[in-house]
Amino acid sequence: MKRRILLVDDEVAVLLTLKAVLEISGFDVDTAASGREGRSKLRAHQYNMVITDMRMESDDAGAEVISAAQSASYHPAIALLTAFPIADEDWQTLGADKMLVKPMHTQILLQQIEKLLASHEARLTIWSVPLPTSAAASKAAKPASTKSTKLAKPIAKKSAGPRSAGKSAVKKSAAKQVAKAARR
Repeated sequence: MKRRILLVDDEVAVLLTLKAVLEISGFDVDTAASGREGRSKLRAHQYNMVITDMRMESDDAGAEVISAAQSASYHPAIALLTAFPIADEDWQTLGADKMLVKPMHTQILLQQIEKLLASHEARLTIWSVPLPTSAAASKAAKPASTKSTKLAKPIAKKSAGPRSAGKSAVKKSAAKQVAKAARR
């Protein structure tokens, strides 16, 4: 299944060039030439990633696209594409996962997109695993009885079953994927 990317930029040359590069690399790419069009496409379709320019029809157009992407129920990865880099805390406060500075060598751009998608997908996997309820957590936190007898037998822990073991393994696997993606 191809991963879908929404590319939002008011510079037609940038839009068409990036679209071609991403499609050649195996992505399904939709484009929007304004923040307004980008927000409309975010409501109409689902994307794995949104890449948006910061300044388009207004200085806040990119921030509005980021906000719309954040509120999307399908939680896409969000990258801010700009020729005018801003401080890390500024683009992170906006809600972007990554800032991409243009112009950029296409191979570096593709590597950064792949890395962002991998780490984002790993985080989504972690988020989708239900956490234990507070009742189950408090029950698990209670210590075992401390009665002592002359011939004390080791107490075997009851297994919560294969279902909970699978969830634990999924959490550990997802955490390893996030750590691995972060090291790249």
